[in-house]
This record gives sequence, structure tokens and C-alpha cells, in this order.
Amino acid sequence: MNIKKRTWEIVEYAKPGDRVSKIFDICLMILIVVNVTMVILDSVPSIHAQYGDFLFWFEAFSVAIFTVEYIARVWSCTLLPRYAKPVSGRLRFALHPMLLIDLIAIVPFYLPLLGVDMMVVRIFRLLRILRIFKLMRYSRASALIGNVLKDKIEELALSTILLMFMLIVSAALMYHAEHEVQPEVFSSIPAAIWWSVVTLTTVGYGDVYPVTDLGRVFGGMIAIIGIGIVALPAGILSAGFVEAINKSHEITEDSKCPHCGKKLKL
Repeated sequence: MNIKKRTWEIVEYAKPGDRVSKIFDICLMILIVVNVTMVILDSVPSIHAQYGDFLFWFEAFSVAIFTVEYIARVWSCTLLPRYAKPVSGRLRFALHPMLLIDLIAIVPFYLPLLGVDMMVVRIFRLLRILRIFKLMRYSRASALIGNVLKDKIEELALSTILLMFMLIVSAALMYHAEHEVQPEVFSSIPAAIWWSVVTLTTVGYGDVYPVTDLGRVFGGMIAIIGIGIVALPAGILSAGFVEAINKSHEITEDSKCPHCGKKLKL
């Protein structure tokens, strides 16, 4: 059996009937969940003081497994035609978003060993929590989310542009309405953007608010508009999920029963 091919089959999402790959996926998912839990617990001073050594060695064990997994993926990826070239193919594969997440999962552990400045190390160690995103590789639901985001990227981009436009316009309006009365709060348009964010998202912390009549009129209008603008991306994603789920359940002329192999009737 081709070792490289079998390695790729194991580290990728398990195909039906591949028991070894399935066990590998389950074990790695459990390790990721436990590892992220340990990272969270390590931030508690009392737990770190009492179990610091255990947490460190568990971190070392996890990173060793993640490192082997990362190397195995990069080594075996040349089986795919688009990554067939030994050097450039592997480099392109390593720039894939999921591979970058895999890299972030292991880099913080090795930085102190390379003599990197501790300030940089502390910043990178915060990224360890991103290991939770490694779970996306082993979930069909995560693949569905990725496909929906890819299909609706233009609509989401347009709604984001509209949101940014409203943030700037509302901040400018509130600055001109409130600057003279509250110069320390609405000192500039960039400073007023915080109020715009809180208002458009309907969070309403209450730390900054208009006191003039004109400011309150603007504030009320912007708050009402914000309900629709913030809900727009949610509506786009909801429609995308419905479309994707319906598409996955469609029966085509070539659809076959997974059990008997016969064509399904339309």
C-alpha cells in the first residue's frame, strides 16, 4: 500500500468505512477540546499555581500530536493534482486557511525555544485558543458553513459596506449635533463612532448618549435603521443555509440509494 496515500486518507476527513481514519478524527477532536479547556483553565492563577507542571506537559503532548498531524498533511498533499509540485505545491497548500490555523496551533509552543522575545511569545500564546477552529475540519456542518459563506460573500460584502457607511454617517451627524454640548465625549468623528457602533447594533451600553434635541432625533432614527442593517447579514446567511440544505437533499437523475445502489425515483 502506498504510505503517502494512506497517510492522506487518515489525516483527511474519514470516508465511509475507513475505521482507522474515523478513530483518528475522533481522537483528534477529543484532544482539541481537552487542550482548549486546559488553555482556558491555565489562565486561572490558582489552577496554574497548583497544576502548572501538568498543564505544561499536556500542552507539550498536544503540540507534538498537532505537529505530526501538520507535517503529515503537508507531506502527503502532493497526491492532489493542484499541489503535485513538491515545493511550490506544498507552499500553496500550507497557505490554505485551515493549514494556517494548524500552524497557529503549534507555533506559540516553539517560539521560546527559538529565543523569541517574551512579549511576542505572550501575544502568540493568546492565539492558542484558536485551536478550537481545528474542529471545523472534522465536521460536515462546518463545511456547510464554509460553503454558505463562500456563496454569499458578495451579499455579505455589500451589507458590510452599507453598515460601514451608516457608522460613518451616524458618527458625523452625532458629532455635529453634540460636539458643542459634550466636547469631551463627542470630541471628534472617530470618537463618535463608538456611539454609532453601540447604537446601530442595538446594544446601548448607556455610557455615551445624546442630550440635545437634535441629537436625540438623530439617535432615534439611527437606532431604528440599525435594527434592519444589523439583521441584514443574518437574513442573508439564513437564506444561504436554507438553499444549501435544500440542495443537499435534492434527488437528481443520477442519485442512487447508498444501500442497494439502485437509482432513486424523482
